[in-house]
Amino acid sequence: MASSPPAWLDPLPDAAGLRATDAWAIGTVGIPGIALMETAGALLADAVVEVAPQGPVAIVCGAGNNGGDGYVVARLLRQAGRRVRVVSTVPDERLKGDAALARDAFGGPADPWSAAALDDAAVIVDAILGTGASGAPRGVAAEAIAGIAAAADRGIPVVACDVPSGVDATTGEVAGVAVPATATVTFHAATSGLWIAPGKDHVGRLRIVDIGIPRRVRDLLPVPSTGLLSAAVVDALPRRRTDGTKFRSGHVLIVGGAPGMTGAPCLTARGAMRAGAGYATLAVPAGVESTVAARAPVETLTLALPAADDGAVAATAADVVLERLRTRRATLVVGPGLSRGPERDRLLRALIAGHDGALVVDADGLAALAGDPEALRARTASATRPTVITPHAGEMARLLGVELEAVGEHRLATVRDAARRTGAVVVLKGDDTLIAAPDGRVAISPGGAPGLATAGTGDVLAGVVGALLARDVEPFTAASAAVWLHLRAGLRAAEQHGVEGTVAGDVAEAVAIVRRDHDRSAAVALDRAPARDGG
Repeated sequence: MASSPPAWLDPLPDAAGLRATDAWAIGTVGIPGIALMETAGALLADAVVEVAPQGPVAIVCGAGNNGGDGYVVARLLRQAGRRVRVVSTVPDERLKGDAALARDAFGGPADPWSAAALDDAAVIVDAILGTGASGAPRGVAAEAIAGIAAAADRGIPVVACDVPSGVDATTGEVAGVAVPATATVTFHAATSGLWIAPGKDHVGRLRIVDIGIPRRVRDLLPVPSTGLLSAAVVDALPRRRTDGTKFRSGHVLIVGGAPGMTGAPCLTARGAMRAGAGYATLAVPAGVESTVAARAPVETLTLALPAADDGAVAATAADVVLERLRTRRATLVVGPGLSRGPERDRLLRALIAGHDGALVVDADGLAALAGDPEALRARTASATRPTVITPHAGEMARLLGVELEAVGEHRLATVRDAARRTGAVVVLKGDDTLIAAPDGRVAISPGGAPGLATAGTGDVLAGVVGALLARDVEPFTAASAAVWLHLRAGLRAAEQHGVEGTVAGDVAEAVAIVRRDHDRSAAVALDRAPARDGG
């Protein structure tokens, strides 16, 4: 059973949580369901006008409350003078309760679904399936969703009610056809699936609106195990003290750097140093040590390792690395530019077994665990061995022995499965980067930083994670804070260099600026806080 997420995560309810919220508001607080529907419909109508101020409106309704919201929109827009056409994917007798009341207030049943109803529309309202729907849409609902998708391809904007039809509101999965919305208006709180790909890619602009449900519901219902990352996670990180030393600020030791890939560990070191590590050591094959020393930040140390016949790190290097770790406590980061092969497989497994401190496995380091994620369980069973792995979708597929498409289609289930099987904190990278703890908690990055889609930014992220673990930050917090700092650094770098011109080194440098700006803002807020009477 998942634990409650920390305070720095904004809770994201699942579909069941939203149903419980509505039931509490209606049954306990006494807010009539039709009143909630009227408020929701009015706010949805406002969004329609914002997207398309003029022209005919086509509203496609299904059964249930989503369909009822659609009828409210239709009535209000018609009263405002808009030409409105309503079509329904269900027989009229399927509408019950508040949805039937909304239909009656509109003035009668809708026309049966017809793709022709969309032909002259200036905007389409998707009110077919709600947050409770799961699996692939079927029958007329599927036909209507496909029709809306075709209209969107022709340039007609679409406003989705609560969730784009065809998107699972909890997982973000899209089992069949789904509506590609221009904007999605969701009520009271956004569900987790609106932030997770592939569903996230169908949402468009997300608007979360208040429909009058008291906020205290958060204190009365179970706290969701999934949440959206916020800047507050940075407040959980330690700060350097005036009596500190480089040793207290933490040491990160990075193993990697095969010939032709010496830039990767250097980027990891830059990320670690800019995230606050006291110092970093680059442990690389002896043949490239001088190259790495010339490219790395001048503050870093190097450690020459035995090389295999291919010039990359040999398996016997594990003894050298472990001896250094015994004499100089450090977080070990394995993988950036490491290269693959049997020698690296044996190296990684020896390091996993022999290192008693924190570990980050990234990039080629993950290749040694392909098809055997449980190999990490022996070390992660110990609380003194915090472990974070940072796969992208392809690395995750190889790790779990599944198809790449399966990872993309089931990102939430996949990252939770990986965390459970490895016992590690798992960072599944993407625009919606997901951070999963073995106990089921998941943090979701809000994303929106296309400048990060360039070579080497993953190496930077591994360094940031390593730096925070070296400061003894709890691993779920460390991974989450690293993702947040990395995201904001990507945005900051793109502001300076443009999205297309941003490179990984820019992101590493921006990590420090993002942290500085956050700490300054926090200090200003503290200074402005009202003084307390000490008496």
